[in-house]
Amino acid sequence: MRKGAISSQDVLKSLAEYDELGRDQFLSKYGYKPATGYLLIHENRTYDSKAIAGVAHKFGQGRALRPDELSGGRSHAARWLAQQGFLIRATRSPDWTRDEIILACDLAMANGWKRLEFDDPRVVELSALLHAMPIHPVEQRNELFRNPNGVARKTVDITCRHPDYPGKPTNGNALDFEVMKDFLARPAEMAAVAQRIRHGLTTGEFQDLPPEAEGEDDYSAPEGRLLLRRHQARERNKSLRKKKIASVLQCGGSLACEACGLDFEELYGDRGAGYIECHHVVPLHESGEGRTKISDLALICANCHRMIHRKAPWPTPAELRAEIEQRRGASGQGRATVVRQRGESGDQAARA
Repeated sequence: MRKGAISSQDVLKSLAEYDELGRDQFLSKYGYKPATGYLLIHENRTYDSKAIAGVAHKFGQGRALRPDELSGGRSHAARWLAQQGFLIRATRSPDWTRDEIILACDLAMANGWKRLEFDDPRVVELSALLHAMPIHPVEQRNELFRNPNGVARKTVDITCRHPDYPGKPTNGNALDFEVMKDFLARPAEMAAVAQRIRHGLTTGEFQDLPPEAEGEDDYSAPEGRLLLRRHQARERNKSLRKKKIASVLQCGGSLACEACGLDFEELYGDRGAGYIECHHVVPLHESGEGRTKISDLALICANCHRMIHRKAPWPTPAELRAEIEQRRGASGQGRATVVRQRGESGDQAARA
């Protein structure tokens, strides 16, 4: 029996049983609790998504799934139902992401770090812009998702944490304060970040970006996920990579990492021939919508590439190379000291 093999017809049968029994009896019969995260919308009626998905399994696979066999939220039941073409809506709005808070902070800073009202044209405009942001899937958005009231409330959460605010702060989240501190420390740079995000949203530049790759959740990018995804898309452009490699070889260079000096062919032979990664060296807040130039790219090994992205602010390959050489020098001095001490101990033993 394969868990999750449900069809749209199975779901419709589950909905029919739900209607026949009524919500309370349906949930009680199969041991489900009322939905707290996502609802299924069908013919203007709402249904508990997790219970519907679990019972739908009965019609295609012979048994209903227990509640503990389905995780809550978008990762399981709601996703299955959405894949079958059913409309899913969240019961509450998702948490604000860094990208969204950057735009809200930029608006608050432009307003002198004072709260804005829900009917302020700038709040209404930002509300529409957040709806165009391709971060939260449709099924995570309820009817109140980032409406002007919610956006205005977010400016309150942000501005009441400003050092000059005289009153008591609201129960905002830590990310509000974190992003605001970035704006206070680097106002011009963060304003440029917000402008890049705005431009990408208004032009539709972010809509076709590939999703984040697995294993990259530890990449540190104060500029937000959208600019990071655009940055990664440029780094993974195979055509640009080939042009960069060709330009280096034509100038008599080698495909060695510009940070640590690792040459894959020298170390691994034919297996490593032609292998190297590309890193886009232009900072995210400075990298606009224009074409990427060959000079914007650096050849770098996978390890150094990971280390550059791992902690903000990202060092350039040259800066990382200086750190590596400094550590190598310190390590070499340490080894020399140990060797000298061992030699002195040996001489003392011989004299004894």
